[in-house]
Amino acid sequence: MHDKTEQPDEAGAMKRGRKRDASLDARLLDATLDVLAEVGAAGLTMDLVAARAGVGKATIYRRWTAKSELIIDAVAQMKRNQVDLEHLPDTGTLRGDLLGLFKPQSNEERERRLKIMTALASLLSQDPALAGAANGAVVEPWAAAHRALMERAVARGEISAAADIATLSQVIPSMAAYRSLVQRKSFDFTFLVSMVDGVILPALGIEPSPDHESSSPRRAARRTRPRTEPARRKS
Repeated sequence: MHDKTEQPDEAGAMKRGRKRDASLDARLLDATLDVLAEVGAAGLTMDLVAARAGVGKATIYRRWTAKSELIIDAVAQMKRNQVDLEHLPDTGTLRGDLLGLFKPQSNEERERRLKIMTALASLLSQDPALAGAANGAVVEPWAAAHRALMERAVARGEISAAADIATLSQVIPSMAAYRSLVQRKSFDFTFLVSMVDGVILPALGIEPSPDHESSSPRRAARRTRPRTEPARRKS
């Protein structure tokens, strides 16, 4: 169901003329995520989102005419905010870059995101036709980051130009989505390391070295920092 009973009669008039405010859109999507984490997809209504965002319900209907569209756009914003395509890790190796994408979360934030993904899974079970849109929201932002890192690895000669980057860039994001949507498990660093070392690198013909420094997200984060030349001593 698309919650159309809540749509005001003057919806057509609302769609005319006014420019979209990107900052307001972001606020509405953040409010949607908050409500989604609290009451799930079934309990979410446009009234609850409007109240949380401090706007009238008509403001939401100018942008989204169906609850399902609003939820998917909110999840897409959450995923986009987790990875910055303009500032990807640059450690000098594909392995270091992929591990450098990981950002440790507090237990509270991890639980919140898991509740949001559980709510999305519930929505998809009610309306399987949304699967394509959900895949674009959940998987594609991370796949784009993996694709960019693999293209960089090709450019520096670390992996073959014949490597199937289009497919391999989807593997970890798709597995992460499966964990959250189906297994109800969060994405953790141990899982990332196992996927990078056990699946991605071997598929690209890279032999994981036993002395790789990878055991913690803190170490991986350190390797994402730009390298600096050591200061020369004055003679």
